[in-house]
Amino acid sequence: MPPTLADIECARQRLAGVARETPLYPTETFSRLSGRQVFLKAENLQRTGSFKIRGAYNTIASLTEDERAAGVVAASAGNHGQAVAWAAREAGIAATIFMPQDAPMAKVEATRSYGGETELVGEGFEEAVAAAAAHVERSGATLVHAFEDERVIAGQGTIGVELAEQVPEVETVLIPIGGGGLAAGITLALKERCPAVRTVGVICQPGYTIADGIAVKHPGELPSSILQRTLDETVQVSDEEISEALVLCVERTKLLVEGAGAVGLAALLAGRISGTGSVAVVLSGGNIDATTLVSVLRHGLTESGRFLAIRLLIPDRPGELLTVLDLVARGRGNVVSVDHHREGRTTSALQTEIELVVSTRDEAHCQELLASISDAGYVVERVGPPS
Repeated sequence: MPPTLADIECARQRLAGVARETPLYPTETFSRLSGRQVFLKAENLQRTGSFKIRGAYNTIASLTEDERAAGVVAASAGNHGQAVAWAAREAGIAATIFMPQDAPMAKVEATRSYGGETELVGEGFEEAVAAAAAHVERSGATLVHAFEDERVIAGQGTIGVELAEQVPEVETVLIPIGGGGLAAGITLALKERCPAVRTVGVICQPGYTIADGIAVKHPGELPSSILQRTLDETVQVSDEEISEALVLCVERTKLLVEGAGAVGLAALLAGRISGTGSVAVVLSGGNIDATTLVSVLRHGLTESGRFLAIRLLIPDRPGELLTVLDLVARGRGNVVSVDHHREGRTTSALQTEIELVVSTRDEAHCQELLASISDAGYVVERVGPPS
């Protein structure tokens, strides 16, 4: 059965003093870029780094004594596992978390640090769910599902109650959708508290994606049954759009979000959100692996014209590389890396190929540098230009 507003209010009472009432920040940068007032609901600042603590704690706090004695089990791409491990530790019960083999190590290590026993299985979330179900059959532990549980959805719905109190006149709320538990809970609360608000779900591209936190094949049955009557629209964003939004969020708002947490901002920047009124964006989590963050930042900076990657052939003679580097320096570019390729990339034994990565101001600056190198007589190829 879907939870009610009364269930969400009860969850809020259980979470008092446990889950943070996360701040809602106005953002000048995203307001200017989108042409409308934008607020950021910073669930990336929540305990365990995402909204998941709300549903996990609400569920575990509702267990009977027998269920507590048997322990809990969960399947997770990372954030839910951390939340379940933390909530179980606080309750003094055992937790086993099944995660995909390629789950970000930052999330795996955090889950272990909260006291959860982790097992890495399969390629995706669905395989982890199957392994968790098999463990339930063997052990009698209680499955705390990431979204197919009314108690989890009620816990996530406390965000909707907070939003209704923090910004009651907002026109649109943007919510990431993976399994659908977050969106189901928030939209249930908002439709009761602020029936005029538009709710828009944001999904990522199918397949392998940097938004691993919402990379499920399809939303759950229970959340879907709720969203069919509470969600106004769904839009999709690409990894390139997520990267751009994530970089901008870090640089201009100083809020670190993971890929899944940036999808609402990506949709807003891509112009996929209709209307002209104010927008609240749920930043669902901030648990991004350090290596992924480096890759995303470099990719996002390249896409936005802040990094310029070029390839060119130069005569293999002393001073030629210095000539090219001097062109970049006089154009106020900052060289990040230089690679030489003498084998298999040239048309003559007297040539060498070089690849440069240059830190730049913007796309216009990139074009200026490309023009100056071409005017000097070099045939220059841009590697990975903005789409």
